[in-house]
Amino acid sequence: MMKRLFVSLGALALASCATMPMAQGPATQMSQPKFPDAADSREVLFWNDETRSARFRAMEDYFAGIEVADADNVRELSKGEPLDAATRGKVDGYLEAMNAAGIMVLQDGKVRYEAYRLGFGPEGRWTSFSVAKSFTSTLLGAAVKDGAIASLDDPVTKYVPALSGTAYDGVTVKQVATMTSGVAWNEDYTDPDSDVAKFLNIAPVPGESQVVTYARTLKREAPAGEKWVYKTLETGLLGLIVENATGEKLAEYAKHKIVDPAGFAGDMFWMTDLSGGNIGGCCVSLRLSDYARMGQFVLEGGQPSVPQGWFEEAGSAQVEFGGGYGYGYQWWTFPGGNYGAQGIFGQYITVVPDRNLVVAVVSNYPTATGEGLTKARRELWQSLIDATKD
Repeated sequence: MMKRLFVSLGALALASCATMPMAQGPATQMSQPKFPDAADSREVLFWNDETRSARFRAMEDYFAGIEVADADNVRELSKGEPLDAATRGKVDGYLEAMNAAGIMVLQDGKVRYEAYRLGFGPEGRWTSFSVAKSFTSTLLGAAVKDGAIASLDDPVTKYVPALSGTAYDGVTVKQVATMTSGVAWNEDYTDPDSDVAKFLNIAPVPGESQVVTYARTLKREAPAGEKWVYKTLETGLLGLIVENATGEKLAEYAKHKIVDPAGFAGDMFWMTDLSGGNIGGCCVSLRLSDYARMGQFVLEGGQPSVPQGWFEEAGSAQVEFGGGYGYGYQWWTFPGGNYGAQGIFGQYITVVPDRNLVVAVVSNYPTATGEGLTKARRELWQSLIDATKD
């Protein structure tokens, strides 16, 4: 399954003007865009190919966010045995078909293949879109490990009291993490009247998170825990739960729970919304190698940041779609015990535990999603799995 555009396009432009109060430290700083008034900034889905290729690697120039410094101790990625020539040829063919900007394949923590296209390079950053959701989920695990969140079975109102009296009253943290809240939601990003098109455009109530302001408008359609519907708002709520529980912005918390322990080599940019919080469901920008480092960190268990066994649970199908596919805690699950983070226009971190394999891809798909692109992506994974058998 492919993700859709999980942020309001207009909101991304509006967020560039947001005021973002936060406790600044030497490792994080607020970032304001160079071009906040670009006429087409709010039309991400309708940027042409050339514009996407340029702006996907410079989102901080157009939108506000928080910059996070690279790791105190960078994880070096040594070279492993190169993939065989036939596999490299197949991979290159897939990358061309997918209009990919880069790929990095790690096995046993070593680089077996690395390639760049579209003018992208090792020290550049590329946006993630909904790959960010899996970062937010990892920070949820960190908050559990720290004791800031006592249990995933806690009601969300324990951490966001402002949700009392809304459709989220009685919903648990776990149900938000698995998007099984039962709250009605329209994720059709082609529809200007859909929830996903409107929720980040709503003017936040003073002193209130923008996602809470929109959550007040929603109704329930099913009992909590009984129906899965993809809802970007719920990753925003999950991020707010983490922020309220820990007292830190997601980007600040990510510095010492993801960036440092994973050993990121470059700075991270995380976009913010109109109320100044990081957009939990979108828009982290990283080097390709740092997407791969994130996957390796997850593959190795995410220590010391999350509870032991966290990714075995988070990366397992809490909701099953059939055919071996499903959804965990903001991770998509695949046949064979594999799982990954996914974003529109072809951004992926795929984890294959059985092969000790990580595949990181960033792209500029010709369209946000598409059956042919999905087919090419799955064939890419299978070719790499086949080529890395013992």
